[in-house]
This record gives sequence, structure tokens and C-alpha cells, in this order.
Amino acid sequence: MANIRIAGAPISWGVCEVPGWGYQMAAEQVLREMRDAGLTATEVGPEGFLPMDPGELSATLERHHLECVGGFAPVLLHHAQHDPVPGITPLLDAFVTSRAEVLVLAAATGMDGYDSRPELDDAQWDTLLDNLDRMQEAGAERGVRVVLHPHVGTVVEKREEVHRVLEGSAIPLCLDTGHLLIGGIDPLELVEQHTNRITHAHVKDVDSALAARVRGGELTYTDAVAEGMYTRLGTGDVDIAGVVNCLLDAEYEGWFVLEQDTILASEPTDAGPVAEAIAGVRYLRSVVDSRRRPGHRVAYRAGAGS
Repeated sequence: MANIRIAGAPISWGVCEVPGWGYQMAAEQVLREMRDAGLTATEVGPEGFLPMDPGELSATLERHHLECVGGFAPVLLHHAQHDPVPGITPLLDAFVTSRAEVLVLAAATGMDGYDSRPELDDAQWDTLLDNLDRMQEAGAERGVRVVLHPHVGTVVEKREEVHRVLEGSAIPLCLDTGHLLIGGIDPLELVEQHTNRITHAHVKDVDSALAARVRGGELTYTDAVAEGMYTRLGTGDVDIAGVVNCLLDAEYEGWFVLEQDTILASEPTDAGPVAEAIAGVRYLRSVVDSRRRPGHRVAYRAGAGS
């Protein structure tokens, strides 16, 4: 039996750590709409969105009948004078109490937003790679899996940077189908070549024309998101079905997190982001259903309880 676990992420509701990103929906509404979409698990979102006191976090999620998958954290990893481990320890402790599985790291630039980034020298790369392994070890000591998220506007974005991480550290990856494509990497090719290094997945679809404008410097990442670079799942230019099937064929047991980044100009007056989440869950379920054949059982669930 192949098993697929589908979770949500607050960024699909426009909730983001970047200052000035857009209208920020209240946590209670987002969590309620996640349940309406059929999800039973979520990443925690940016600092301040959900309480980080372990007891309060658990109580908040339990009130909405949601599990805690873990969450995304941009962390400065390439400065020799900065130790990133102490800063991440409270979040790891909260994840332990909430029975969360994964901490998703992004190699932050030290600047706000994702519209510009520095190029690292060899010494900074050595520091980054060493800190990635240290962060992985810090998580393992607490039973939390730490993964690196190649991400537009961070110091690990492009093909050569992702491969430098794969070759120079032991940390597993969060496969983000959108950020990889924007960074010039075929997500399916990465899955095929490095399946054993992928233990978490962010699933999003992309308009490749807008992605090319970001890659070429014609459009900022933020402006491209506002223009709709992330499309409804199954309608863009990422081979989502190919990625999902390849991972399931390799007996992948991690989460598939629906994460269609969006920017809201104001409070939605229509159905809003929940409509995209519902469509995303439906699409992922259809991909899994299409795998069914005599003698081959496939199960899916939108989180651990469905």
C-alpha cells in the first residue's frame, strides 16, 4: 500500500514572515478553513502566527483537530560569527511537545524578503555546510527531522547550489516543486536522481513564463507571486503527478504539504484561498487514485486522521 499524507501551510492563505507581504488572515480563520478543505495537519507558519509555547500550540491545534507537521524557519547559516543552533532550540522544543516531525530550514540571506541575495565565497560555504550538519544533529537529538528547503531569494536557490549542499552535507531536502523550478531545477529530475535525500515535500504549481522572468531578473519574486506565478495545482507547468508518483514508487513516507504561496491585498470577499486548498487536495487525491490497478492498493489521507 502506498500512503500519502497531505498537510497545509499558512502561506497558502497569504500568511508570511516577510514584512509588507500583504493582508494577513487571522490564525483562527486559517485553521478553520484548513479543516474545511479536508486537511488534518499543518505547518505552523511564521513566528507569531501560532503560539510557540508548547502547551498553547498543542491546545490551539487540538481545538481545530489539526496535527502539527512542523514548520518553516529562515535561519542565517553562513556567518562564521553566528551560531544558529541556540536560536532554533526553542522551536525544536515546541515541535517535540507538539509531536511535530520536521523543521524546514531555509538558508537566509540576513535581509528581509526574497527579492535579492548575496553570492557566498568558499569560506561562507564551508560555514553553511558545517552548520547544516549541526542543525540536523540538533534536531536528531530531539527526534525532529531537519531538512533544507532550496528557496528563491536565499543562498541555496540555483542548481549548482543545491548540488553543492547534496555533495557537501548529509542534510536531507525539502522538495519544493515551485522554488526548484523557479531556480532552474527540474523537480522530477531531482527526485529521480536523489530520492533518498528527499524526506519532506512542498507541493505547488507554477506558471513557467512568470518563473522565467524572475530567473532572468525582469520581475521580483514578490511581484511574480502577486501576479499569480503559483497556479492552481495541476494547471501549471510542474509535473506534479510525475513527482508524486516517483516519490510513491520509492516508498516515500513524508508529508506532501500543499503550499501555494499567495499575496492577499485585503480580506477576501469571496471564498478566498480555501477554494485553492480544496482543489489542491482533490488534485492530489486524483493522482493517487489514478495509480490504482488490480493487485496494487493505494491509500491516501489528508493528514494522519483521515
